[in-house]
Amino acid sequence: MDDYTGPFDPTVGLESFSRGALAAIGREYMLFGHLLNRAGLPWVHVKLGAQARETVAIEEWMGASPIYTRRMQQAMRFAGGDDVETILKGMQLDVGFAHQYMDVRYALESKDRGSFWLPSCGALLEIEPHGEAAVKSMCHAIEDPTFDATAVATNPRARCRPVHRPPRLPAGRVPHCEWNVFIDHDADPVQEIPLTARVRASRLASFAFAPPHVDDRAGRADYSGAFLPDLQLEVLSQGALVTACREFLVQNHLLVRALMMSVAEHADDAAAREVGMKQWIGAAAVASSRLRSALGIAADDVAAILKVLQLHPAFVPGYTRFSFALDGAGRGLIRLDDCDALREGDPYSWFALLDAEPHPALDVMVQAVNPRARCRAVPPPAGARQAWEVVLDPSAEPAAEPPEAALVRSSGTARFAFTVRQIQN
Repeated sequence: MDDYTGPFDPTVGLESFSRGALAAIGREYMLFGHLLNRAGLPWVHVKLGAQARETVAIEEWMGASPIYTRRMQQAMRFAGGDDVETILKGMQLDVGFAHQYMDVRYALESKDRGSFWLPSCGALLEIEPHGEAAVKSMCHAIEDPTFDATAVATNPRARCRPVHRPPRLPAGRVPHCEWNVFIDHDADPVQEIPLTARVRASRLASFAFAPPHVDDRAGRADYSGAFLPDLQLEVLSQGALVTACREFLVQNHLLVRALMMSVAEHADDAAAREVGMKQWIGAAAVASSRLRSALGIAADDVAAILKVLQLHPAFVPGYTRFSFALDGAGRGLIRLDDCDALREGDPYSWFALLDAEPHPALDVMVQAVNPRARCRAVPPPAGARQAWEVVLDPSAEPAAEPPEAALVRSSGTARFAFTVRQIQN
């Protein structure tokens, strides 16, 4: 399918979509990584203060990125190298460098050296209005350790060092920043932080997807071939796009786990739960709206809501086992069966928050499609772990958007518009 304008189909998943549609979905999944920060870190700041926000942001990315970088290398079949080409390929498929929003350009000079630069950085444009201190926090304090942590997944002696970076001098300087990536064979190896081992021990970190069942006659089936400085998702085959989209989902939820673990270390589990729920509400509401638009869903009935939920980045199909059904009375049923997501054995994921009732995140996800919709817990069918009913009351007052969602929706990240690329065979 090129979009989801047809009738609701309970069997629809990523494999149902064409290459062009998967590329659009993939970009939304990548941008979701930035929506997570817009949704989570402000509440860390409110609850724990500015220094804790900065520390948690560093630990979030350092805790997750070495794990998901290696996963993507394996999934897209470019694992095994310890050179700069392998590092740059990983950056191209990292939600931290969401395509177009982070307009990153790359140059590979040799096995041991390359560079990247950003003619436009959506994250910088988001932060600059908040002043120089905020820019230095992101572009210096946070990026210095996290860029190296991403590179260390490939080579512990890899380094990312700025040629120039914000604050922009002179004002309006383009490109916004430029970095060299190189292997320093004499350098001490970079060490992972302890949080990374905790994140790696989760079921999500090692979850294996079944191979996609698709037609792979067109496009690159993986990224084992030559480095493409201007890689666009459209060059990938249908199967490779399904694989990449799945890995983007894992990347995002590893970031959620790392953030919640970090908050718990600096405060307690109650604080981690509070921040995690606020993050889910804010990011997922905006993602519902954006995904609805990307899939061409014009209607706002229960069927339209279920369509959005089927592809929503709040879930990781396989790791989570959600299913969606539409009954004859126009109600929707969300069913959750036993799955790895429910067996993590800790409170550090959104799926550990599913006991809330009414559930503010599920509610806002459906209300982003229709503000008169509600999502309420119901007794689960035989064999299910949990279930929720989606109902639409045309006479009800439209639900007001919660402040967590309004905060994210007001951001430039939420308003960012992608450019559709031509399919490349």
